[in-house]
Amino acid sequence: MRFKIGRVELEIVRGDITTQGTEAIVNAANSSLMGGGGVDGAIHRAGGPKIKDECAKIRNESWPDGLPAGKAVITSGGNLKADFVIHTVGPVWRGGNSGEGRVLENCYRNCLELADGEGIGSMSFPSISTGAYGYPVCEAGRIAVRTVIEYVSSKETHLEKIRFVLYSEPDLKTYEAISEKELGRRL
Repeated sequence: MRFKIGRVELEIVRGDITTQGTEAIVNAANSSLMGGGGVDGAIHRAGGPKIKDECAKIRNESWPDGLPAGKAVITSGGNLKADFVIHTVGPVWRGGNSGEGRVLENCYRNCLELADGEGIGSMSFPSISTGAYGYPVCEAGRIAVRTVIEYVSSKETHLEKIRFVLYSEPDLKTYEAISEKELGRRL
């Protein structure tokens, strides 16, 4: 599914985030930045040791206690097709009444702002926090799509393409339905 918001193309696809050819991909990282399971582990494995070395440097110099949820940092893409990896730590789902929505929104916004600040023209997002962190896909998808649409609608951006890359068919269908509903509200 593809649609345009101003001059920015938004795309929703089923696939593997590690194979995306956008300038940047987003890593749903854990706070250690040293890799783990799910998207985080897959990106570290596919990207090779350069990403881990750069993450270790970020930890040593800027975030010795770990990257807080909602923040974002950038490294090179190592062996990936993408030139950059933007790492962000999503919230753990605790039922929805512990500020998880605000933190998840910050993940997306901070990644977009970091990409813009680096002059990045295209980026791919996974569905942040919906794996091991347990965030319901429908709730997370609404926040993701709404935050991206609001960001590209409210400011001049370097970004020309933003892609949501969903691993499963049910997640893809959920994001597509959310996008259609959000776009309908804006017309």
